[in-house]
Amino acid sequence: MKYDDDGNVEQTSRAVDDVNLDIREGQFIAILGHNGSGKSTLAKHINALLVPTEGTLWVDSMDTSSEENLWKIRQRAGMVFQNPDNQIIGSVVEEDVGFGPENIGVPTDEIWKRVDRSLEAVGMVAYRHHSPNKLSGGQKQRVAIAGVMAMRPKCIVLDEPTAMLDPNGRKDVLKAVRELNEKEGVTVILITHYMEEVVFADHVYVMDSGHVVMSGVPREIFSQVDTLKKYGLDVPQVTLLAYELKKAGLRIPDGILTIEELVSALCQLN
Repeated sequence: MKYDDDGNVEQTSRAVDDVNLDIREGQFIAILGHNGSGKSTLAKHINALLVPTEGTLWVDSMDTSSEENLWKIRQRAGMVFQNPDNQIIGSVVEEDVGFGPENIGVPTDEIWKRVDRSLEAVGMVAYRHHSPNKLSGGQKQRVAIAGVMAMRPKCIVLDEPTAMLDPNGRKDVLKAVRELNEKEGVTVILITHYMEEVVFADHVYVMDSGHVVMSGVPREIFSQVDTLKKYGLDVPQVTLLAYELKKAGLRIPDGILTIEELVSALCQLN
């Protein structure tokens, strides 16, 4: 929205406009975009925190616009937000992780089984008796993810979960998320503007001004360096280095994603 000097709405625009996605169970999906591109608004639709004014969004065969589906949808699709402090409410880690299942009437024995498994999945078992306030940012975020995992969702939507973390914290959180996807089969939808975080995604969508403007596997997306820059996005540093080396005349393939790939390409040059 755009406001005039008196605070009245002067102009409105669609935060998400004509977006069509087909996300299958067990996939790791990344959604990229600069600030204001609509990616966080889209994330809130998946969890039914927002509902479409036009069109339909289905989560596990349930229409998010139907009020009777609301709580079922939120149990199927868990949300992890940018600031873990906004999600952690317990004074002890294990109590915080068990809060969600307790709130929906899960039996006590089952709650503790879920707490154990969720903490193990994110590598936080050793901290189960700690106060969340004494944890690092990355550890807090892993506790927040464990709290969502304890609800047994089919899908986890992560809305810029590493934006407030240092590089080590980011690495820890992304490792936990990838393991949940690969070992537990949880569908992951990662909203981010850090290019390095989406290298291992199954599919990447790029948003700009509420629209999906690019779609493909990471190698296809990051092969289009100039297009990404046009939408205000960077590419992984190793991809940019390979791109510049190719522009300088070296025969390097497009879409280099990892250091290992670049080393291999350089070693094959005559």
